[in-house]
Amino acid sequence: MSRRLITGNAAAAWGARLARADYIPAFPITPQTEIIETLGNWIDHGEMPARMVMLESEHSMMTAAGAAAATGVRVFSATSSQGLLHAMEMLYAVAGWRAPLVLVNVSRGLASPITLESDHNDVMAARDSGFLQLHCASCQEVLDATLIAYRIAEDPRVRLPMMVNLDGFYLSFTREPVSIPELDEVRSFLPDFDPGSIRFRAGRPISQAVAVLGGGPYSYFRYESHLAANAAADVHREVVMDFERIFGRRYDAIETYQCEDAEIVFLMIGSFSTKARAAVDALRDAGEPVGLVRPRLLRPYPAEDLRRALAGKRAVAVIDQNLSPGHGGTLHCELAAALYGSDGAPPVLASFVGGLGGRDITAAEFFEIAKVTKKAADEGVTPEPRLLFQESELREVRKLQAIAHHERGLTGAEHVE
Repeated sequence: MSRRLITGNAAAAWGARLARADYIPAFPITPQTEIIETLGNWIDHGEMPARMVMLESEHSMMTAAGAAAATGVRVFSATSSQGLLHAMEMLYAVAGWRAPLVLVNVSRGLASPITLESDHNDVMAARDSGFLQLHCASCQEVLDATLIAYRIAEDPRVRLPMMVNLDGFYLSFTREPVSIPELDEVRSFLPDFDPGSIRFRAGRPISQAVAVLGGGPYSYFRYESHLAANAAADVHREVVMDFERIFGRRYDAIETYQCEDAEIVFLMIGSFSTKARAAVDALRDAGEPVGLVRPRLLRPYPAEDLRRALAGKRAVAVIDQNLSPGHGGTLHCELAAALYGSDGAPPVLASFVGGLGGRDITAAEFFEIAKVTKKAADEGVTPEPRLLFQESELREVRKLQAIAHHERGLTGAEHVE
């Protein structure tokens, strides 16, 4: 095992290399292109015996990925933001084919307005596609999650594609020390892909229900995919125990930090959870019993794990780096549904939306989140959802609006409402 200082993108590429991916259909898009460039360089220099093909779009890329996986090939690909949306039609199709593959998504905010920086609306848009999802907070976790994803996806009880998500820029281009295991170690954890019954062969036809007539058969096969996704929760538990035995690192469905005696808990996903950990430490130093819960596995949804982790807590501050317009933060909505009807008094849920388009969440804002959430718990009320946005940012937006109106020939007086 070697230890290197590499980016999150490079960690994803190492995951694909160590997994011995056979086929890599690709299309470049910021900020994931470094993954494909790294893999392409290894293939060109004979360091990775794989076939890479550049397609004309993400839609074609995902079509090729699913078709290859259906023939028994171990497939890897990566995308981001608008690219994931362009592939969305085929995400549903590939999941319906029960074709196991791994797709890394490097999260980036969606247009419009256009941005190159990170939030989670792209990956949240895919949560109902049938792709299972793992979310990472460190470069080490990106490499390890890629290996874990192949084990889960290819398990005969699952046979579904998996998505590994990391935050663009904040993690994709951040260098961290990463332990890179030896190939023999990885082989003992992740053997060669045995496609079993999913392989398409002309001499041995099988039914995959790619096309059906009537709602009855359609409902049957859709529900079979749902049951397979649920089964992935048990498979995940087995796989992470095996991973810990071999590599010494454990990745449960949710990570808890300082939660044993916590009264107020932050809940969030992704690399910004490392900022939340630092805030928890600072709040603890100030005498506030605060903890952190971070879901790693988002599909299948770890409802039971979350209910156990949050039992007895006074309040939970759910911090979403996504926004479902007209509804709110997705993590908050899904947690509220998971806690509904659970035994005992459920915690007060406070919803905060922040980090959109790469906007930072500062230490001071974490302190304010804790303050607002504690006040809501003391009063026994559910606070109104809040967007993390400061007066200085609003003044800057107003200034830019005034400049834009002036350039259109409007006077300042006409702009004032």
